[in-house]
Amino acid sequence: MMMWFFAVLIVLAMGGVAVIASGRGGSMPPAYDDRPDLDLPEGRPIGADDLRRVRFPLALRGYRMSEVDALLARLATEMEERRRREPGPGPSSGEPLSD
Repeated sequence: MMMWFFAVLIVLAMGGVAVIASGRGGSMPPAYDDRPDLDLPEGRPIGADDLRRVRFPLALRGYRMSEVDALLARLATEMEERRRREPGPGPSSGEPLSD
């Protein structure tokens, strides 16, 4: 008796999977891209402030976010130090270097 119960249960489960797989259970909602766009300037060189605003999307097997953030912070700081060391009237604060 118990064996028949499990057999019927398995057949019903397989039937449910078949109905869902055939699309009769409704369709999935449309997929959308939830990754943030990298908002980098295209008409000028990248500046230190641009690097500070960059955020990368999370990924299962991607880079460690803290390491990427640390590198971007270091690059931004080095760009600002280089700007301060350059002789002459350099670009004002917040503007990119023209390397």
